[in-house]
Amino acid sequence: MWQQLAERIHRGDTKAIARGVSLIENAVEGYEELLQGLRQNSDAKVIGVTGPPGAGKSTLVDVLIGLFIKNKKKVAVLCVDPSSPFSLGALLGDRIRMNKWHNRQEVFIRSLATRGSLGGLSPSIIGIAEVMKAASFDYIIVETVGVGQSEIEISRLADITIVVLVPESGDEIQTMKAGLMEIADIFVVNKSDRPDADLFARNLHRLLIERPVRNPRQIPVVKTIATASQGIDELYARILESLADGSSEEKKLTLLIEQAYILIQKKRMKDISREALSEIINTAMQKPDFNFYRLINAL
Repeated sequence: MWQQLAERIHRGDTKAIARGVSLIENAVEGYEELLQGLRQNSDAKVIGVTGPPGAGKSTLVDVLIGLFIKNKKKVAVLCVDPSSPFSLGALLGDRIRMNKWHNRQEVFIRSLATRGSLGGLSPSIIGIAEVMKAASFDYIIVETVGVGQSEIEISRLADITIVVLVPESGDEIQTMKAGLMEIADIFVVNKSDRPDADLFARNLHRLLIERPVRNPRQIPVVKTIATASQGIDELYARILESLADGSSEEKKLTLLIEQAYILIQKKRMKDISREALSEIINTAMQKPDFNFYRLINAL
């Protein structure tokens, strides 16, 4: 069964890809056999798109899809949205801005839920990205939920990370902590037709020069108006340039190490639940020699 599904995914069967994503996202028993049967594809590139809510990430991704198609590339888009506290499903699953691509064979779009994850991503995102790579997509765009400074997990998955800001971020950019500032390979100042966009871009340039970043090269700052498709050609060129710069074996090794760490951590925590902990801790508290840290060490 799993091998047949893997073969259909390799052929680019849309229904098989969607089913594979659902099996992994819901951790259906045996889904790991599917992942182990997938053909590895190191040519596919993962592009992370992150930034604060309201920055226009979805609109920007929508326009980028058009450029990828124009250049005869296959692109998968994984949109990570907030979860419903009841069903754990993605609240913004309709993705109205991108609905014009739903019947294009070279485009696959899927909304995923964070399911309580605080890093801006779905807990199953690594496996789901592997499905997209196996399906021979040239690029996988991962748009994060937009939770702000804690949203740095994307750098552990993506070959390059685009951080989208708006001119109104001018005040907060001065106090923005390492997180988002240090994971960026490209900064986008979207909605740059708004007042003070040029000033904000200059301040961002200056801040990048003054603050040491993980990448020694100068990080580009691209001004765009996504709703009018302005600045998108320059952004596309910068994306290709950054992917070429970041395709070293050292970068690939770093990503694999980070992903291995996350997957092993997830595996070891698999049998730990709040319900089980509640029962264990409640029982231990009844003992006269109860010590919280001895209990944790025993666990």
